[in-house]
Amino acid sequence: MKKSTALEVVEQKIFLIRGQKVMIDLHLAELYDVRTKVLVQAVKRNKRRFPKDFMFQLTDQEFESLRSQFVTSNRGGRRYRPYAFTEQGVAMLSSVLNGERAVQVNIVIMRVFVKLRGILFAHKELEQKLNALEQKVESHDAHIQGIFDVIRKLMAAPVEKPKQRIGFHPSPSG
Repeated sequence: MKKSTALEVVEQKIFLIRGQKVMIDLHLAELYDVRTKVLVQAVKRNKRRFPKDFMFQLTDQEFESLRSQFVTSNRGGRRYRPYAFTEQGVAMLSSVLNGERAVQVNIVIMRVFVKLRGILFAHKELEQKLNALEQKVESHDAHIQGIFDVIRKLMAAPVEKPKQRIGFHPSPSG
């Protein structure tokens, strides 16, 4: 696998679940070139290394929403809901999966997570700048609207008041 295509392959296997970027056990097993069952067994043997913020099992609803995004079965489907691994969980996998391939795959995955973090940071920065610009325009809009209001008042036809007569006026009574 070429380096650039390896990064692209990994990027496509990162999902946003529970507000976290995660990779599913099935995809990790493919990348590490092991059966999913082997990967999960290695994790279960080292359960202390995988706290809830490193790995969690998907709910039925989460699994169903992901099912359409990737093929989940060969011959009849899974017997359990998949596990999702956060960036820290993926890093920890390299300590429980031995071999040169595990090391190389982890390096690629970590590079992708770093790249995604950079993209999200740039996006946040752009969003903040856009919000600041929008606030400036809104404050200018208020000033501009005020100017238009004054101009409209100046352009409005003056309201005619009844003319008062000048001079001596005899009173109607006499």
